[in-house]
Amino acid sequence: MKIQQLRYLYEVARQGLNVSLAAEKLHTSQPGVSKQIQLLEEELGVDILVRHGKRITGITEPGQKILAITERILRETENLTRVGADITGETEGSLSIVTTHTQARYALPSVIKTFSARYPDVQLRLHQGNPTQIVEMATSGEADIAIATEAIALCEELVMLPCYQWNRCVIAPPGHPLLTDPVLTLERIAEYPIITYDFAFTGRSQINKAFAEHNLNPNVVLMALDADVIKTYVELGLGIGIVASMAYDPQRDRNLRAIDASHLFDPSTTKIGIRRGTYLRGYTYAFIEMFAPHLDHSVVTAAMNTGETGD
Repeated sequence: MKIQQLRYLYEVARQGLNVSLAAEKLHTSQPGVSKQIQLLEEELGVDILVRHGKRITGITEPGQKILAITERILRETENLTRVGADITGETEGSLSIVTTHTQARYALPSVIKTFSARYPDVQLRLHQGNPTQIVEMATSGEADIAIATEAIALCEELVMLPCYQWNRCVIAPPGHPLLTDPVLTLERIAEYPIITYDFAFTGRSQINKAFAEHNLNPNVVLMALDADVIKTYVELGLGIGIVASMAYDPQRDRNLRAIDASHLFDPSTTKIGIRRGTYLRGYTYAFIEMFAPHLDHSVVTAAMNTGETGD
């Protein structure tokens, strides 16, 4: 039995039993992947995959158990590599982060600048994705850290570390009637066309919940994946925007005005998600603490060991 065979099996399962895609991800040939899995089955004396002709259509019951063990073996193999790297080169390596546009654009720049100055020999990779992509990259190990608001909270394979709470503001062009209201209300917001986040992004459910509780049906004319797009169309006069407060910068957004809306919506919590059972390099702990100072080494270690993440 070889680690390579386990990697091939794991990747085939991860690619939805598509051997061609698995071979592409592994930078090898399709026949080579198929052959190594067959050799593994022969050595174990069980069929792992269900086949109809040349097509793989499922995973056998013993195969499910083998796949679960395979995932643990590969994870521990990766952890061994990380332990060795920590001992031989504490400040060298790579750190992969997957997050949303809002976090990448507004919350992370200062942290990444500080981290890069402190760890110049660590190759930092920053990926942006939608909620599904964020979870997939974090659970598969493609990303070491996931940073998001709602996407990762539903994934049991990740340990969740609460970082900070945030809320929203309403943005509008200068001279908009809402800017003169003494108190911003949901009823007044609902009178205008609204541009806000896509349903899956950045606490959108909190917006929906607030309007529903007041029996209001807001006129959402445009949904976007990031705040910069929302601001662009608000500037064009298509409607008012509801965005994360951190996404409004009066110096950069000179063609817009913002009204605090934190009294109208429940706050959202940004969290860091880390795959369970992962060995964290020293500089990974440092990055987490830079992003959320209350998440020091001892807090993160305790969460990783117990799986308890807090609210």
